[in-house]
Amino acid sequence: MAERRLSICNGRVVDPASGFDAVADLHLGSGRIAAIGDPPSDFHAERVVDAHGLIVCPGLIDLCARLREPGLEHKGTIASETGAAVAGGITSLCCPPDTDPVIDTPAVAQLIRRRAKTHGFARVLPVGALTKGLAGQQISAMAALKEAGCPVVGHGDKPIRNTRVQRRALEYAATFGLTSFLHPADHDLTDGGLAHEGRVSTQLGLRGIPEAAETVAVARDLALAEQTGARVHFRGLSAARATAMLAEARERGIAASADVSAHQLFLTEEDLYGFDANAHLVPPLRTIRDRDALRRGVASGAISAICSDHRPHEPDAKLAPFPQTRPGIAALETLLSLVLELVYEEVMDLRTALARVTCDPAAILNRASGRIAVGERADLCLFDVEARWQPTPAAWRSRGRNTPFFGREMHGRVRYTFVNGKLVYEHDD
Repeated sequence: MAERRLSICNGRVVDPASGFDAVADLHLGSGRIAAIGDPPSDFHAERVVDAHGLIVCPGLIDLCARLREPGLEHKGTIASETGAAVAGGITSLCCPPDTDPVIDTPAVAQLIRRRAKTHGFARVLPVGALTKGLAGQQISAMAALKEAGCPVVGHGDKPIRNTRVQRRALEYAATFGLTSFLHPADHDLTDGGLAHEGRVSTQLGLRGIPEAAETVAVARDLALAEQTGARVHFRGLSAARATAMLAEARERGIAASADVSAHQLFLTEEDLYGFDANAHLVPPLRTIRDRDALRRGVASGAISAICSDHRPHEPDAKLAPFPQTRPGIAALETLLSLVLELVYEEVMDLRTALARVTCDPAAILNRASGRIAVGERADLCLFDVEARWQPTPAAWRSRGRNTPFFGREMHGRVRYTFVNGKLVYEHDD
């Protein structure tokens, strides 16, 4: 239950959606922002949080975070992973449809929402499946999924191989105003691959995934989006050429957007040396040229959002020889710090960087959130931009310890996280 009245005082309030950036007080009541600046005349705070020296921004919105529940609770649960999310300043996250059972019926979507409401700390938004069982054959009941609380539909990491089915699925989603989240990978070019096809994969003897696996898929889906008028979102771009294709399509008015996983903006194929299983990812880490193009795409807005692409694993999943390990990274707790690293490296300014994890992903979801304004939900992140910290297994909240960032110095430390005006995370040194 939300705290009825609470004031956050002396913080630097940064709202990327409006451009507001000033030291100001926020006053929260009934889970919403009651006032900015002076409190209402009848407002009496039950608690005051001194945010001096902290930045107050909208809570982060993560477009892709696997919580592993239902079906893979040995890797993570809604409770454990949303706990990790709020420790990273994330207040809303999208759960892909590849759970067990698949989110292809209202019952599964409602189950996830109910468990999140009972056991979770952050707001969980289930992504409905485009096809039944993610089998790529029969279109799902998208109207019912939307009614059950799915703001978008998608297909997880399983591309639809049949182009006719893909077209019909996009058309059907468009009739209900649903954006389709698409994994940009050609199945036949990707199947069996472990790393970016190039110098490093050749030296390590790892089967490669060519850049064309992504560009072929992006080209097909952009053509279908133009043909159908459907709104598509590419979940997790990794290649320079695909980024350029998307930017050109957006200039022509095609309703397409994309996000990039935060680790793709820092790691490259070079990080595979030593066969580090924590660098076994989907999509694969590509070249320095690709990484730099992704950074330019995020800075320009061609890529609209940065997400965690959180995939927690049990330890055994990363202990086998590299080809037998499971791909993915546990990434909720490092998302904000990696975004801030882009500011320190002068890839973009603070307002733009925060927009890519707040109001911009909210726009992709077609939700009126990710902003600080009177009457809006009080989903807030308060962080110390000057603080330095190092992720360690001992302080890690996610059940998944599969991250290459342990021991790396990070910028920015979350101090408080609020969801619906309720303090759900507080960090004390």
